[in-house]
Amino acid sequence: MMELTHTHTSIPQPTRVDPPEDRWFIDSRVRIHADGLVEQWGPKGDMPPLHVHHHEEETFHVLEGELTLFYGDQQVTASAGSTVVAPRGIPHTYCVESTTAHWLLVTPSAEFSSFVADMSEPAPAAELPPRGRPADPAALGARAAQAGIEILGPPGALPA
Repeated sequence: MMELTHTHTSIPQPTRVDPPEDRWFIDSRVRIHADGLVEQWGPKGDMPPLHVHHHEEETFHVLEGELTLFYGDQQVTASAGSTVVAPRGIPHTYCVESTTAHWLLVTPSAEFSSFVADMSEPAPAAELPPRGRPADPAALGARAAQAGIEILGPPGALPA
């Protein structure tokens, strides 16, 4: 008869993450829930600079509203319940089409969420920031590069 022995290994325990603070990231409101998980809200017309993630794909899961994602030569409209993956190495951007939109951004590592944390500021309330807040494109580009993200064009620029 075969004898079974148990070897006890350390089982990772769940990590409790307290509700994150609201932050303002460029023209949007964000909450950084965990490494690689960012919750975001944006107003109609919100469109980040054209960019490419060199190290990881970026997954958008729309909770409310509607986004149009532009990547490579493709354009995809995503509404509540839709999930779209922007592949690593492919230039992309998005535009909020509805009055406001609310979505989750998921990446395989902490690079993007750390970038957002470093380039955002605490929000005084759980609301969108005022439009047209000043931004420093050089600082944004430099910190993005540290996260493996290359800024390719200004907000409104589309992939060729």
